[in-house]
Amino acid sequence: MASAIRSYGSCLAVLLALAALRSPRVIGASAAPESGGPRWHVVSISSLLPSTVCTAAEAAPSSSAVRVVHRHGPCSPVPPRGDPPSPLDILDRDQERVDSIHRKIAGASAAVTTSLSTKAAVTLPTRRGASLGTNNYVFSVGLGTPARTFWVELDTGSDLSWVQCKPCNDCYEQQDPLFDPARSSTFSAVPCGARECQELASRTCSRDNTCRYEYDYADFSRTDGKLVRDTLTLAASHEIPGFVFGCGDDDNGTFARTDGLFGLGRAKLSLASQAATRYGAGAGFSYCLPSSASATGYLSLSAAAPPANARFTGMVTRSDAPSLYFLNLVGVEVAGRKVEIPPAVFATTPTIIDSGTVFSRLPQPAYDALRSAFTRAMDQLRYKRAPALSFLDTCYDFTGRTRVRIPSVALVFADGTKLSLGPRGVLYVWSVGQTCLAFVPIGNDTVGILGNMQQRTVAVIYDVANQRIGFGARGCS
Repeated sequence: MASAIRSYGSCLAVLLALAALRSPRVIGASAAPESGGPRWHVVSISSLLPSTVCTAAEAAPSSSAVRVVHRHGPCSPVPPRGDPPSPLDILDRDQERVDSIHRKIAGASAAVTTSLSTKAAVTLPTRRGASLGTNNYVFSVGLGTPARTFWVELDTGSDLSWVQCKPCNDCYEQQDPLFDPARSSTFSAVPCGARECQELASRTCSRDNTCRYEYDYADFSRTDGKLVRDTLTLAASHEIPGFVFGCGDDDNGTFARTDGLFGLGRAKLSLASQAATRYGAGAGFSYCLPSSASATGYLSLSAAAPPANARFTGMVTRSDAPSLYFLNLVGVEVAGRKVEIPPAVFATTPTIIDSGTVFSRLPQPAYDALRSAFTRAMDQLRYKRAPALSFLDTCYDFTGRTRVRIPSVALVFADGTKLSLGPRGVLYVWSVGQTCLAFVPIGNDTVGILGNMQQRTVAVIYDVANQRIGFGARGCS
């Protein structure tokens, strides 16, 4: 019995710890609180462990900002149901998302077509009958007139926004009542000939000339429904009239019992693109992912002034994945020193920034160089090594220690901008006895990813008008 309790407690602790690791605290500088200087960080073991109490929200950066919280934890509006996913399940789901991103960019999963009878479209993965394991940040929106509140997933890796609607043929169980078009005075369906319908990769035309969408995911979960318009309400009564979204009426997968998913990609139907009509062409957006499941962040869709400490790097567009956000990552620093990586490594492996991938992915040679520099620094301190944890192969046993000293890590971009990570963006805690380097290698012929563990607590600014992405330290707690 005691063993079972310990096992369940370990799963729950790690589920919260996946969101609990604080990440970049400073941009282009050295350290967070409890810093050991520009090359080293000193951190208490207890600060890496999850909390069961939701901390108070901080002031929003703009009147249009909405609160962002992690799906699993005391700040979540959606209560848990049943046992949480196991730690290994969470790691596996993160890899599933990465694999599907690679397939999407390679074009191996589906062909894009403009035919109204097309039935194939692949975006990013969910898991049938289980929580959306890696894309677990949620925020609230209002839909309709009068507005009703819905909690939806945040995803920079896809474009279509959707919620489940009445009448529903086959809907998964969600926390809130379904959206009811009959109760909104501003609701309308999008006709088949509308420009917005033509933006869909997979669409059909119903008998009443209404545009229908089909959005399939990598594991065959999906949302099907009507493309519709209604008023979207954000924080402080900021409204976007005629917002186009999916009204799902045949959906497979639980999507963590949230009410739907809102895409922040670069296509015209995304929330970010449609918000530009409200806040100005190319206004872009920004967010700050909270440090843990017990803290809160924000999503802002207006063109508010960036933080004074923000540093920008160029946003790259690629024709093979025009909806994703690419960056020119060119190097890595460990303990304040440049890691020797041949320039061709990053030149041949593009990098995207993604809100739904947890662990950052680096090309194999870059990861090997980072791992070598990191382990040399840790070996100097005689830390005991621990077994690998799934695809996390560089782990340490901190049993019996109250504080640890770890080398700093910084990501360097083409124009000299540096994203300097705090200790919680470098280490992933499975348990005190198994704490691992929070990076994963990928092959040179795929795509690198700047994951959310390395983004947390940083204000990430998507300045679409000027084709750049910025990072501002201490954007949220």
